[in-house]
Amino acid sequence: MSPKQALVVGASRGLGLVLARELTSRGWHVIATTRGDRPDDRLEIETLEMTSTEQLAALRERLTGRRLDLLFVNAAIDRGNTPIGEVPTDVFTEVMVTNALSPLRTVEALSDLVAPDGTIAVMSSEQGSVSLNTEDGYELYKASKAALNQLMRSYATRTVEDGRTKLLIDPGHNHTRLGGPDAPLDPEKSIPEVVDVLEAEARKPGLRFLDRHGEPVPW
Repeated sequence: MSPKQALVVGASRGLGLVLARELTSRGWHVIATTRGDRPDDRLEIETLEMTSTEQLAALRERLTGRRLDLLFVNAAIDRGNTPIGEVPTDVFTEVMVTNALSPLRTVEALSDLVAPDGTIAVMSSEQGSVSLNTEDGYELYKASKAALNQLMRSYATRTVEDGRTKLLIDPGHNHTRLGGPDAPLDPEKSIPEVVDVLEAEARKPGLRFLDRHGEPVPW
């Protein structure tokens, strides 16, 4: 049997890179996108700056004829803990474009490569949960993840008849450049749990917002 095929968008470092390598360790063939050349004999590397519509279109053209069992989109930036009234407009735009608009543009551009019984997943966060937003801080980041969740829900509603699994994944607060040095989770331990969820949820149509244990995250 041929190995399952995955495309991990946003695998230059951090959670995306660990995810790509974990899938490979389980026998998947993984195409991983990075912002620059990053040789890795375990991965098939493609170059992509996700915020560039031109680069996204070029990637779609290069992947013509491929059939994916999993499309996983990972992207997030954080521009600090600033009250929203003090956030410059250009910073607001940068975070929203990177964290919400670009992931869904990527899903839209590449979804036709996903098999009818395949999975489309996006890395989200419980920080995007409106009902769990009971502590102050990081208002822009939270808003961007809430926007991501809403856009993914709109996409899932529009494509409800396609039969694909659609997932928003909260990996927890991990020790990465984004998560910071005091984060309680190690990606080498939490990401295998994420992959367990991806494999367990395969071929279950519809959209779900789940944590790394497969438990629902409140919207």
